[in-house]
Amino acid sequence: MDIEKIKKLREETGAGIADCREALILSKGDIKKAKAWLKQRGLDKAAKKVERVVKNGLVEVYSHGGKVGVVVEVLCETDFVAKTEDFKNLAHELALQIASMNPQSSEELLRQEYIRDGSQTIEQLIKSMIGKLGENIQVGKFARIALRE
Repeated sequence: MDIEKIKKLREETGAGIADCREALILSKGDIKKAKAWLKQRGLDKAAKKVERVVKNGLVEVYSHGGKVGVVVEVLCETDFVAKTEDFKNLAHELALQIASMNPQSSEELLRQEYIRDGSQTIEQLIKSMIGKLGENIQVGKFARIALRE
């Protein structure tokens, strides 16, 4: 197996080395097919974790030019995961999504197209992060305040 391909796939997806190697073997070295396999594997992992209790996480606060403000609670299973850059980035992306798209409920938020990648929904974004981090992740409460709205 070509080590450079494994490195490239790992850099592009953030998946573990063993998963990247397996994906490349199963896809016969095709990076695009390997990415699709890794994405499906992440969704499958997420489905298994959905019932696990989330009692940690963080609150992300975002202000867009002083005109729109968002507070969002993003929950996970352990404080270890809550402190990772991946989790913090997810919380920030969710705050940006809420600021931009103004969902009225968590259900509406999860169904929205992700503003940075219209090929996936927010629910799919969260599920991919569940697959990557190995813990259940949920959006808790959120609020959006816009000046003169």
